[in-house]
Amino acid sequence: MKTPSTWLLALATFTLATACGGTPEPAPAPEGVPEAPEEPEGDAPGAAEAEAQRLLALYTPLFVAVRTEVSRANWVASTDVSEEHTGLRTGASTAYSAITGNAELIRQVRGLLERRAELEPLTARQLREILLDAAYAPMTKPELARARVAKESEVSAILDGFEFCLARDGDECTRPVTTNDLDRVLVESRDLAARRAAWEASKEVGGALREGLLELRDLRNGVAREMGYDDFFALQVANYDMSSDEMMALLDQLLAEMQPLVTELHCWVRHTLAARHGADEVPERIPAHWLGNRWAQSWPGLAEGVNLDALVEGKEPSWLVEQAERFYTSMGLPELPESFFTESDLYPVAEGDVGAGGEPRKKNAHASAWHLDLDQDVRSLMSVETNWRWFETTHHELGHIYYYLLYARDEVPPLLRGGANRSFHEGVGELISLASGQPPYLREVELLAEDAELDEEAFLLDQALTGPVVFLPFAVGVMSHYEYDLYAGGLAAEELNTRWWEHVARYQGVVPPEPRDAGTCDACTKTHIMDDPAQYYDYALATVLRYQLHEHICRELLEQDPHACNYYGREEVGAFLREVMEPGATRDWREHLEALTGEGLTAEPMLRYFAPLKEWLARENEGRSCAWPS
Repeated sequence: MKTPSTWLLALATFTLATACGGTPEPAPAPEGVPEAPEEPEGDAPGAAEAEAQRLLALYTPLFVAVRTEVSRANWVASTDVSEEHTGLRTGASTAYSAITGNAELIRQVRGLLERRAELEPLTARQLREILLDAAYAPMTKPELARARVAKESEVSAILDGFEFCLARDGDECTRPVTTNDLDRVLVESRDLAARRAAWEASKEVGGALREGLLELRDLRNGVAREMGYDDFFALQVANYDMSSDEMMALLDQLLAEMQPLVTELHCWVRHTLAARHGADEVPERIPAHWLGNRWAQSWPGLAEGVNLDALVEGKEPSWLVEQAERFYTSMGLPELPESFFTESDLYPVAEGDVGAGGEPRKKNAHASAWHLDLDQDVRSLMSVETNWRWFETTHHELGHIYYYLLYARDEVPPLLRGGANRSFHEGVGELISLASGQPPYLREVELLAEDAELDEEAFLLDQALTGPVVFLPFAVGVMSHYEYDLYAGGLAAEELNTRWWEHVARYQGVVPPEPRDAGTCDACTKTHIMDDPAQYYDYALATVLRYQLHEHICRELLEQDPHACNYYGREEVGAFLREVMEPGATRDWREHLEALTGEGLTAEPMLRYFAPLKEWLARENEGRSCAWPS
């Protein structure tokens, strides 16, 4: 991949102009960016706004061009992992930081924001985004910024290209496996030895990443402090206009509200799995390899009589993606661009698929959605197979894709083409995942027979086990508290692994098969720790948002039970989703949510949704000791 000469020229022009304190004629404004007005002289009314508009008109097209190039480099590096592509990603990211972290740009934007009262709200929001973006690689300390970019590319390549292995002959892997293979063992196998081998294999990459995480922690904190934040966690929380303390208090409150339900479910699962595996006694905490997920963030396969994989059995993987698109178009949303299907990487790497240098191609195993040019170039990176997890995931990932497309319009400046906050993006994806599992939808698309009898309690139990009741203790408790400790708390190197398992025991009630080596890094095996740091609470808040939006759609728009609610073919739901997504980040997220639902962020709809399950679990657990492990 070569950087276009026009981009290099733009970069040089911008860098020279800002370094000299000049204000050259702005580049042609892209869609959504107004032409810069004539600038009033001195301190005349409107001078700050006019100055800001001239800066935005100069900066925005350069930002879009550079961001597009770095997105393309990241895409190539994620879909075809190689040293060459890692180098390209590093180079593109370094060039990106030269624009977004330009020292003179930071100075000018800070000066304008000191006159915020003179700025239009939309202008001030764009300037704030410039500073938040600059904080990732501020060129006020270029060596620090470049070191962070290089280290992140390095550790991403290790994680993306790691060979997972179930059997070795000395140093040689005799049974390489994919993460899908490991997940399949953990979900399906009743052989505890096989389960433990798969679980332990999934952790091997942690040791290779440990030193990289420690270096990244210091580099990330360094760039955050350069921009005036206490640490990298505080920088990430700034997306919500909140402090770290405010965010942690919100998360702890959320978990406290959920704890009675979590405790009942944990008790039921402990007893169920002890019986399944013939344990002599019911453990106080659940051994990690007993559960069907590498990080215990989901506990699939435990609800008897619920075999959701059977619903899609016999379908081609491509059908799952196409049906997810039909879900959205049925509500009046547009078809996806043809380029989505030609440019995305949607299925597992086929045997014999050759990548860079003639070697077998490797790609990132984590499902993701991409908005490469902040316009119509949208793509997804998945490894879709025919099972229920991928049925839900395709619906979820297309939620991100439609969010991208709906705010890519003239009314939304490119700098504000994002979610109302980060959790809104995840919330929309999670909302559609929830909707994709509603029985009326499954019947309408002939995945569930009209006369099929559903055990509603088992169905709700499965949703809790594979959804928020299990997930929130991981997202709110383990991930958020661990990353807070890592970045804000100065977690010592020798505590890197022990603190992870302390949080897992405390918040999830889970323990490893045997004590783990303090010199490895099991937290590092979670891609978000390495590649998407200090923002996992996005998923937690998105989960709360998911049920809040779902209840509003079901009760207010469709007048249906939230447990049996069908969005499919309902254009009024599509119109509501447009209201959610089209503004992008042009509005304060609190005001936006209240305008949509009539209330601020609340977990009450989620608790109401699972109230019948809590009653059922209490009956099932009668006579058992269900206190949360101390």
